Amino acid sequence: MNPQEQALHYPHGDTMPEPGSTLELAPGVRWIRMPLPFALDHINLWLLRDKIDGREGWTIVDCGISREEVKTLWEKIFDTQLQGLPVLRVIVTHMHPDHVGLAHWLCDRWDVPLEMSMTDYMVAKLWSSRTDGGATGGEATVQHFIRHGLVDEESQEKIRARAAYYSGLVPSMPNSFKRIMDGSRITIDGHDWLAIAGYGHAPEHMSLYCADKNVLISGDMVLPRISTNVSVFDYEPMGNPLPAYLNSLDAFSPLPVDTLVLPSHGRPFTGLHERIAQQHAHHADRLQEVLDACATPHSTTDILPVLFKRKLDLHQTTFAMGEAIAHLHALYFDGKLSREVCTDGIIRFTKI
Repeated sequence: MNPQEQALHYPHGDTMPEPGSTLELAPGVRWIRMPLPFALDHINLWLLRDKIDGREGWTIVDCGISREEVKTLWEKIFDTQLQGLPVLRVIVTHMHPDHVGLAHWLCDRWDVPLEMSMTDYMVAKLWSSRTDGGATGGEATVQHFIRHGLVDEESQEKIRARAAYYSGLVPSMPNSFKRIMDGSRITIDGHDWLAIAGYGHAPEHMSLYCADKNVLISGDMVLPRISTNVSVFDYEPMGNPLPAYLNSLDAFSPLPVDTLVLPSHGRPFTGLHERIAQQHAHHADRLQEVLDACATPHSTTDILPVLFKRKLDLHQTTFAMGEAIAHLHALYFDGKLSREVCTDGIIRFTKI
């Protein structure tokens, strides 16, 4: 456990739900863990006891990726954890594959509606139907990274081959949905859950807070061990998502200090305000490191070892490139770096 983790409190210690099972964290709030085939090897999903129009059942929050082994674990949960009651609806925090991948299957399986933000629904709907890439694979991503200094041809070919990455994990989306907006209040089993919009990590991420239970489903906006990925992707090459993310974190500041945070990765914890402060400090430090490095012209690829000290696999590299651009852009738009397209076609940044 790193020092920042030690500053947080984990009410359930190292106890975690077994595969295909659940763990109750608060009355009517159950924790599920599903596998992921990445270095980040799990996602946390949530079951909320519910009642809609007089019908008893459950609401699912987030879905897991579209894989047969994940479906099999869901079926085990349906058989053993629902107390004989049905699923009544599916809520998704945002459009990343580990969150929305099985939304279509779950909604079809139970004939229930999907609820999420409009922006993330539309992006997921578009990308699930594409096989020509976007964000983390395909030709557009390759060209985006080449402009930022990724000249290694083997890496380029591997990224080019990931054109169907998103649609492979999110093969379909429900044809309709119910929109969640910032400030929406969703009644779940008689309790209001407040939707809190977050930006920078996803187009329009929705976290959910229940004052009655003092529980925050933070999605990927607040994680206990790792920093939330904030990236500039090929579809918005001049994006500036890092300030948007940091400003979004401040929306959680009014919540009580003892709020139980249910993150999408890692263990449930208390210490929300401490973790927000850690994230602000973390990014301030990284921005200073990037600024110092750019005393001489640096491309994004040059910045990777400044921000990431460990060896990265290809999957991690695609997100690391996006995150490095986000830090460079934050400094550029803040007037601290200049930006030049050099004679070799690579963009380089220099401290002003």
